Amino acid sequence: MNRALITGITGQDGSYLAELLLKKGYEVHGLIR
Repeated sequence: MNRALITGITGQDGSYLAELLLKKGYEVHGLIR
C-alpha cells in the first residue's frame, strides 16, 4: 500500500488531494497547525 503525508490537509488543495489519494487506495496522513 502506498502512503502519503499531506501538510495543510485542512485547506482546499490539501483536502482535495487527500480525497483523490484515498480513492486511489493510498493510506493518507495529514498535518494541521
